[in-house]
Amino acid sequence: MANPANANGDMSNGMAVLPRIHEALELIHNPHSANQTRQEAQQFLEEVKNLDEAPSHGYTLASDKGQSPVVRHYALSLLEHAIKHKWSKYSEDQAATLRQWVMSLARDIAREDPSYIRNKIAQLWVEVAKRCWAGSWMDMDSLLVQLWQVPESAVHKELVLLILETLSDEIFSSDDPAVAEREGLLSKASVEIFTPSAVLRETFPNREAGPDVRCGDEGWLTRITGFLGQCLSGDLQNNEELRNCAVRAFAVLFSLMPWVIPNAATATGCVPAICQGLRASHISVQKGALEAMHALYSRTSLVDQEFLDLVVPLYNSQCIELLTQLFEWSTVDAEDIDDDKYQVGKKLSEVISFLGNYLDRRFAVLPKDPERVDFQGFLRLLLLVAQSQSMIVSIPVLVTWARLLGHRSLGRNIAELPTFVGPLLELCGSRLVRYESLPEDTQDPTFLFLLEDTDTIPERHAFLGNYRRYASSVIEHIVQLKLADAVSHILSQTENILQHLYDGQPPFDPTNYSKSSASVLRIDAQATVIEAALRGCMKWRGKTEADEQSITALEETLEQWANRVLAMSFEDPSIRRRILQLLVAFSTTALDRKPGFMLKVLEHILVTWPAPQPEYRQFNDAIKDLQTESMVELSRLAAKMPDHLLDVYDQISAKVNDMIASGTMDEKRQITYQTFLFTIIHRCSRLDKATKVQKLQEFMEPIRTQWRNENMKGALASYGGFCEMLALDKVQNYLARKRVHEVKDWGAMPLDDEGKALQNELEERQAALPLRPTKSILTASVEKIDKNTVPYATACDIWSDAFPLILPDLLKFLDHAHASSTPDNWAGLPPEMRSTVVGRVLTDRFWQAGISEGSKDEFYARVLDKKHTMEGLGSTIRGTIRFVRESVYAILYCMSRLDMQFYGFGELPGPLAHSLLANSYSLSPHQQINLLNLVRFLVDNCPTELRDHFLPPLMAACFQQMDAKITSEWEKLENQKAIQADRDDLGEEMKSESILRQLSYTGVMMVADFLDPARMNLPLSKPDGISKKYATLRKFCLMQSEIVEPLLMFCTHVIRIRDTRCCSVMLRVFRSIVPEFRTVEGMEVKTESDKNNNVDTSPIPAATASVIREYFSTDVLKACIQSINEPYFVELQKELGSLIATIIAYYSSLTPTPRNMILSVPNLKQESVDDAIGKITNTGNSKLQRNYVLELFRELKGVSISEMGKLSTSIGGLSSSRKSGKKGSRSQMAQEFMTAPQPKSGNDKADQGAELDGVAGLFQQ
Repeated sequence: MANPANANGDMSNGMAVLPRIHEALELIHNPHSANQTRQEAQQFLEEVKNLDEAPSHGYTLASDKGQSPVVRHYALSLLEHAIKHKWSKYSEDQAATLRQWVMSLARDIAREDPSYIRNKIAQLWVEVAKRCWAGSWMDMDSLLVQLWQVPESAVHKELVLLILETLSDEIFSSDDPAVAEREGLLSKASVEIFTPSAVLRETFPNREAGPDVRCGDEGWLTRITGFLGQCLSGDLQNNEELRNCAVRAFAVLFSLMPWVIPNAATATGCVPAICQGLRASHISVQKGALEAMHALYSRTSLVDQEFLDLVVPLYNSQCIELLTQLFEWSTVDAEDIDDDKYQVGKKLSEVISFLGNYLDRRFAVLPKDPERVDFQGFLRLLLLVAQSQSMIVSIPVLVTWARLLGHRSLGRNIAELPTFVGPLLELCGSRLVRYESLPEDTQDPTFLFLLEDTDTIPERHAFLGNYRRYASSVIEHIVQLKLADAVSHILSQTENILQHLYDGQPPFDPTNYSKSSASVLRIDAQATVIEAALRGCMKWRGKTEADEQSITALEETLEQWANRVLAMSFEDPSIRRRILQLLVAFSTTALDRKPGFMLKVLEHILVTWPAPQPEYRQFNDAIKDLQTESMVELSRLAAKMPDHLLDVYDQISAKVNDMIASGTMDEKRQITYQTFLFTIIHRCSRLDKATKVQKLQEFMEPIRTQWRNENMKGALASYGGFCEMLALDKVQNYLARKRVHEVKDWGAMPLDDEGKALQNELEERQAALPLRPTKSILTASVEKIDKNTVPYATACDIWSDAFPLILPDLLKFLDHAHASSTPDNWAGLPPEMRSTVVGRVLTDRFWQAGISEGSKDEFYARVLDKKHTMEGLGSTIRGTIRFVRESVYAILYCMSRLDMQFYGFGELPGPLAHSLLANSYSLSPHQQINLLNLVRFLVDNCPTELRDHFLPPLMAACFQQMDAKITSEWEKLENQKAIQADRDDLGEEMKSESILRQLSYTGVMMVADFLDPARMNLPLSKPDGISKKYATLRKFCLMQSEIVEPLLMFCTHVIRIRDTRCCSVMLRVFRSIVPEFRTVEGMEVKTESDKNNNVDTSPIPAATASVIREYFSTDVLKACIQSINEPYFVELQKELGSLIATIIAYYSSLTPTPRNMILSVPNLKQESVDDAIGKITNTGNSKLQRNYVLELFRELKGVSISEMGKLSTSIGGLSSSRKSGKKGSRSQMAQEFMTAPQPKSGNDKADQGAELDGVAGLFQQ
């Protein structure tokens, strides 16, 4: 390294470098410079960084106060480049010189220096510290103290505070390679200099002495809190320097609080200092104090004494008053939001929720002294925050209320305080309104805040779902704790609403009907309250202390109320539908011991069937919803209360048969009623299995008869016959004659009488198929039943002889339905029409939240308006094909639930894989999602012992088709973006892209599930005495070459698609399977013991492992390197680096291919590659391994993470700026509330699927 005195070196021809630096910077910052000139200047400045003399040039320019700030800032970047990228190459003396230059710059700072210069110097100090502090540099703390003690220099104190904050962030929160290499030493040294020595001795009396790095016994936490006290006692409002120091000091506390020893926070008076900051006269200081408080109390691991020292002081009346005043001050007007205040309110709500959660966690040691704990005062604060008009402010504390009320002791204590229970019940009831259904011009403050706080409609729906869940939980707990009072209040309030629903309003009018009218939403919210109350009643009843007399009294109260509601009449079909749901909920929960009431509800369903009123479209649509719900609730009654219904089965059966014989029922309703009767027999517990089987045969025989139909079998023998059976041949002829390919707007082309007749014929032909009754009865046979039950065994018996009859033709149905998606199969159309017309006919129309125009109801209204146009005919054709396709999906899913009855067919795997996947490529991405879901269920349900036989053809074909489809669709999308398609189609393009992302994610998650290392085998269907072992599904997939090849091809292609979520999941999957392929010939591998005794833990064969290793070392590695080189994947650079490092770490000793692959990358030096590989293979630290990879590819990365700008981890995170969207300014907790809860983990995905709204719900019937 050159001496600063001789820094005016030259680059090649003796020309002085420093003047050229000035010239280049002037050119870059001159707005009149030509682009070419500016680029050449930039290139020169980058080349200067690589000079050996660059650091001395940097110091010379940076230390010269006469230089412009632009020049000095560039000069500091020269020093930064040397420290970050050349430090390891410097001798000890050179490193010491570089360090001394940084120290000199720090000593010489002045208030006149721009803040970005001072910040850069602080960063340089930290960069040096990361590399040599607590090693060759032991007196850093002493130097910091010297800077801290510079007389009358607030700017030096700010610098020290910034250095300490950055040092803490870098050591405890970053992934910097320099930190990772010295993490243990740096973290110990940090604890040493920040913590008072007395606290270290007291907390860890037997600890080994840390590095000798501290200066003085007090530690920086003591110095900072003392300094804060001085700042906060001054004139913050008018003294900017004082205010900046206070904000910077709180920023250090914010960085320290997540990791500092709690006893140190207590000993140094952090909490009083923070509370004093909350009282400050300037909002920036208050925000800083609040962030520090949030960081401290978000810690969940404080032990009893730490709780008493740090948390309990905030429960006293003075602190509660402070928090109350601050919260009231932060309350804003929904129509004129002061963003600074609003952000304070959100953050304060989370802090208060943390304090409330500690009440739940540490209640056992909570002091009883009212001087120390103002219990009711704190509850009043919790209630005040929960009642905030902003639900994002309210929800953290609402969660806390649910926790406190659910606590065995706290809940009872709170229940005795009517001051809280009543208002909580009112609050939760009022917030159960479906805000997402309110008109956009609603001026309700809560609704306005909701619009302010959510970016997208799906996000809004997820948030409201979470809020409703917690509000319902609070109601449940209150009902459990104050049963009689709460139930009486809720029921009387609801009855009053029902009786006075239209008071002061005009009579009900179907002409301007709305499904989301104020009345409908009000009833829906109140019904949701009652449903929560019923769950509370059931939990109360399940308690051991609930006596029979109290239970009987409750039942009488509920029954009397429900009977009164049953007697009421409502004209609005949406209200009738909601009341019906509520009455069924009564009869299947709290009144499940009252068969008389259930029979009244049943009679109400059977005899109440409103007539359609097609002249009022919206009203008629609501009537259809009511009719559909009636059938759903009928099924629910049969499944939940079969024994009660069995007592009156003969009467019900006679009534149903009379209704069917009357000829007024459509096919769907007839099948629903038959299924209802079937379910009663199938699910009841009072009939033995033989009797059940005998009685159920009368339902099975019509199904068998339909499948034996010779005309149907003949038609299914060819695709042409299939089309004739469904009248699709007539459709093609009609479309050809009408030359529809020449019509631009099908919705504007009315159908003639022939077209309308054809539409009716399509619907009639569809109704004549055996698919709907088969699906309905089969679903009732398997849905929500366990395998070790009589209903399951009964289902196996009644379907055992039907499956062989059904399956051959069922697969033909599917073959032909899939073939319909290929235009060339539409032989009835002239060739020139096929591609255009079939594409338009088969393109699904669907509404998508946040993308489609208008509301969901408006979308369906538009669809209904077009029913008797050419667009409507296209919809009917599409619906016929979809009905066949998705009915078969549902039937196959249900069949798979019957284990050996389905999987036991030896000849099934090949034909099944062919029918499912051979013609599936032409299905749209939207339709492919359902197909992949079905494949996932078929794999999940396959008995372990039949995997070898059943799964290979299915999984191989699935991965091949999935890879081809998803890859081609992404290529098509990228091409469309490249040519900038007509902007009028932007909505459709967005919808297509959204669906493609959903399809990609469905495929990726299916792979992740199959390869989940935690997934265990299903119990054997027929356990025998033979101790045969079976590979887990993960190992099974990886060992079968037929499966693993297309699987890995798909996974590799996913790394290159422009979908961060999918790519991230796949990178984790890849990292988890890399170690599986390290087997080599002659290698001794220890197998782990298996608790289940049926898992084969032997390694993957060496020959297979060798081939796949080579694939990883070429194709996968290449895909990672390509992605890491592109700006789109900047957020995934760390994960890509981790996978590259994992491949190198596991395979470099077994094959030279990873090294050769990396060496083939342009501009990488062999020396650098070998050095990185050596470092990676010599450490087991995955973070270090990843950092070595990122350092190796530093110059190649498309956009480095540092260049993209780091997220602020300081108190600036409370910024009022919303330029980057609401998500960017949200806390982690707030973002979690914007996400729908994940389903519970478990291997039985089929059971999870069955928990949806019936099996049909899986396939969007």
